[in-house]
Amino acid sequence: MNTDIISTELLNSIELLAAQHGKQMPVFTASEISLERPKNSEHGDWATSVALKLSKPWRMPPRAIAELLSTFLEAIPGISCVDVAGPGFINIRLNPSASGGLAKTIVDLSNSYGQGSVYRGVKLNLEFVSANPTGPIHMGGTRWAAVGDSLARILKAAGGEVTREYYFNDHGAQIDRFSRSLIAAHLGEPTPEDGYGGAYIHDIAARVVSAYGHDLSVLPREEMQEVFRSIGVELMFGEIKASLHEFGVDFDVYFHEDSLHESRAVDRAVERLRELGHIFEQDGAIWLRTTDFGDDKDRVIIKSDGQAAYIAGDLAYYLDKRERGFDRNIVMLGADHHGYVGRMMAMCAAFGDEPGVNLEIMIGQMVNLVREGQPMRMSKRAGTIVTLEDLVEAVGVDAGRYALVRSSSDSQLDIDLDVLGKQTNDNPVFYVQYAHARTCAVARNAMTAGVRREDAFVPELLAEESESQLLGVLQEFPRIVAQAAELREPHRVARYLEEVAGYYHRWYGKCRVIPQGEEPVTDLHRTRLWLNDATGQVLRNGLYLVGVSAPERM
Repeated sequence: MNTDIISTELLNSIELLAAQHGKQMPVFTASEISLERPKNSEHGDWATSVALKLSKPWRMPPRAIAELLSTFLEAIPGISCVDVAGPGFINIRLNPSASGGLAKTIVDLSNSYGQGSVYRGVKLNLEFVSANPTGPIHMGGTRWAAVGDSLARILKAAGGEVTREYYFNDHGAQIDRFSRSLIAAHLGEPTPEDGYGGAYIHDIAARVVSAYGHDLSVLPREEMQEVFRSIGVELMFGEIKASLHEFGVDFDVYFHEDSLHESRAVDRAVERLRELGHIFEQDGAIWLRTTDFGDDKDRVIIKSDGQAAYIAGDLAYYLDKRERGFDRNIVMLGADHHGYVGRMMAMCAAFGDEPGVNLEIMIGQMVNLVREGQPMRMSKRAGTIVTLEDLVEAVGVDAGRYALVRSSSDSQLDIDLDVLGKQTNDNPVFYVQYAHARTCAVARNAMTAGVRREDAFVPELLAEESESQLLGVLQEFPRIVAQAAELREPHRVARYLEEVAGYYHRWYGKCRVIPQGEEPVTDLHRTRLWLNDATGQVLRNGLYLVGVSAPERM
């Protein structure tokens, strides 16, 4: 019996109680009923405070509601007893067979355990990283690569139709600065004051010369710059895509900013907003009246010289996404873009959409790599910034991704490279991966000892306290995934995996799957193997969601 079943039974009991006492049924779903694991296992397997939530609308003492609900719950198969505690908390204890049966359920469901339907039928566009093609990906972009890819996996597990999208900034002043930097490197000139430095610039410049295949010295400066711009951007973006792929991150769509201007998408967006009555002209420029939607000032879309302002691309891009059929558009931006949120939400509302629903903005904070207590400041290749490649070189893909995902993305993060390099329990990714490898080792040794899962499963035998605790945490996985999807917080999955690993290691120390010496194989050994393999499955499924491998040996 899992939490979904218990929540549904609770909701049914509330409906029956409301009908009996002439009370209005509250407006909430089974998934909104809070169920928690009691800190003291003597208080039961699950606890709920739903009676306190009903007290005010029903004008009844919460303890009286809890006592009435308990009579319904006690009649439900799989529930052994129900106690009311304090002002109205309901403690629920399951039959051992109902609790232990989860192990077989998990093994049978395999990779699908934890998946849900929160976003079934919903088309989601998830735009993340979108680093300018002017240099390697810095640590802020690397964080979004790990978090964004994990969030995409979690949203898919919650039933969503997810498209990973990279917005390719190949239009604007930064591209001109990049091409001028490449020319300077080629000609041996100083880096332009507003240009880009680092060894990678010299590498790209040399590759442009090789790819062009002709004598660049005969070209006028402007034509030379165009060669370096077109070839250099393509080469740099190729490196970015390769780095992301090696980091386990690939995209479904690479959207080119230039296409918005070439296809007249900006003009179409302006016309749509004009039809909706939100455009006005002043001082020779075209404006969007964003103050009608909570922005601090109105925004220029087309400047008086006819050039498109930065927000023009945002308007066209958002409309393009909506026309492609995306119900929800999630954009992940760096900390330096915090000031963009107000105007982006106003833009969404101006199109007649709902901010926070049709458009969501996630802001990620900065990341520091720390070694020997000191933050890393320099990259061997990029010069003044620390890059994705620096992280991978230091600790590898798995440790790097896990470290970036396991903390809330809206908080600044310091990653201790010394800790991540250790194969100890202080290293969280090692702790979780080792738990999974241990489940695999137990399964291999069980096979050698003749312990076969298929020969018996007697769930009521899983009665030891550490087994109840492990089953309880395994039961939480579907709800953790649903919460991570709804709250856009992949770190919930990572922290949950650490909790599972902790309960598993304690269970491993107390309960044997493999008989010792001349001890015969019993149904208890076989049933415990189901629990071992169920734990491995949950760890495997969770590690996949955070984009980290689940090794079978370590």
